[in-house]
Amino acid sequence: MKAAQVGTNQITSYVEGRLSESAAKATINRELALLRRAFSIGFDAEPQKVARVPKFHRHIVSEKGNERRGFVEEAEYRKLVDAIAGQLWLRALLTLAYTYGFRKAELLEMRCGQIDLLDGRISLYSGETKNGDGRTAYLTEECRQLVTELRRGKQPDDFLFTRNGEPVRDFRGAWDALVKAAGVPGLLFHDLRRSAVRNMIRRGVPQKTAREISGHKTDAVFSRYNIVSEGDLADAAKKIEAGAKAALQGSIHSSFIVAPNQGSQEDGQDKVKPS
Repeated sequence: MKAAQVGTNQITSYVEGRLSESAAKATINRELALLRRAFSIGFDAEPQKVARVPKFHRHIVSEKGNERRGFVEEAEYRKLVDAIAGQLWLRALLTLAYTYGFRKAELLEMRCGQIDLLDGRISLYSGETKNGDGRTAYLTEECRQLVTELRRGKQPDDFLFTRNGEPVRDFRGAWDALVKAAGVPGLLFHDLRRSAVRNMIRRGVPQKTAREISGHKTDAVFSRYNIVSEGDLADAAKKIEAGAKAALQGSIHSSFIVAPNQGSQEDGQDKVKPS
């Protein structure tokens, strides 16, 4: 089919066909995004390849209720740490992702020069992140110790995460073995990013600052990661109960408490002896 023939009817038919094939909603949306990108490139080309870009956003399939909700609680994180045997690169990947919510690609592409041990900070350069914006985060003591060891003997342009002298590219096997050994099968590396976002908010980091660290472009996208868990709901119930108990300390409101010998004006008049 020629690009000029692609319009609303064709896109609608495509989406309906993919849904009838039981294709995942997210998959369909990614396919539409790729097609839209192709049209955009053709539209911007010189000479122009297409005269218009169809309104693909009207055909996006709602993914509501399909969000990944995996989290790493602190106890599970410690189990993962304990299960890592002599793999410094994997230990550091785990900790940086759990602490700052950095994306996997951002971590694997990181160079030693992005770590400033003197100032105690880590920098992601503009143009090398998913949204294109640079970011800076200050190192926790745990992260500082790990990246210090990772940098040892390397030059600024060397990759920070290496295995047997080679940059780490694919660590799915190591990750699967780790989550199995730690007793948390099915945990995804990306769940660390969601956990970092929630932890920052839980621990009092302002949302704007947390967004700057994790690299979420908008509040709407950030909120998809800051998902309330069962633990959050249970914690809320405890806080409500604690508040109720505190209120019971003075179960009678102060406005109803009458000090001794301080009745109403009428009461005072009744008690006056006749002259």
